[in-house]
Amino acid sequence: MQPITDGTERLRVLIANERRDRLALVAQAVMALGHEVIAREIDVKDVGAVTGRERPDVALVGLGDSSEHALELIDKIVRESACPVIALLHAPDPGFVKEASKRGVFAHISDDDVDDWQSSIDIVLRRFAEYHELQGAFGRRALIERAKGILMERHSVDEDVAFEMLRERSRTDNRKLVDLATAVVDAHRLLPKRQSPDA
Repeated sequence: MQPITDGTERLRVLIANERRDRLALVAQAVMALGHEVIAREIDVKDVGAVTGRERPDVALVGLGDSSEHALELIDKIVRESACPVIALLHAPDPGFVKEASKRGVFAHISDDDVDDWQSSIDIVLRRFAEYHELQGAFGRRALIERAKGILMERHSVDEDVAFEMLRERSRTDNRKLVDLATAVVDAHRLLPKRQSPDA
């Protein structure tokens, strides 16, 4: 296993495993790759807070004596962190991998492939970044759709006209469409309800 090469980013890595002996071995392997081990956690009750406080770049969760313990660790880290989680297996365990994937694991690696850990981590980080870009795109689209709905209701116009109103105002004000949509949605909460024509 070669240490990290120049030009490759040094990562802050959280390691979680219920077995102390495994924590030490994995930490040595991670440090040999040139990364910083920021936390070594065993208890499920602690891992969420540590993850939230330390904000690791990536987390490695080892399958120890109990798959349930490892799955709980994964749950806590995924909920508390904006980093990908990689399951670390000492032996093949398809059932665990399937459950871990349901809980948000981005990949799994094996003790047998320590030389390939860096490549796996690089791939996971790329996929995680793409995932967040997609999430952001879906969020922006949903926000624009909400703004269109508000304009449709307020101005009694159809979807195309509402979108054109947003686009035109975006150009006029030299603002991003999503920023304008955010302003419409935020301002809408402050406006009084529209009176019906019969009132």
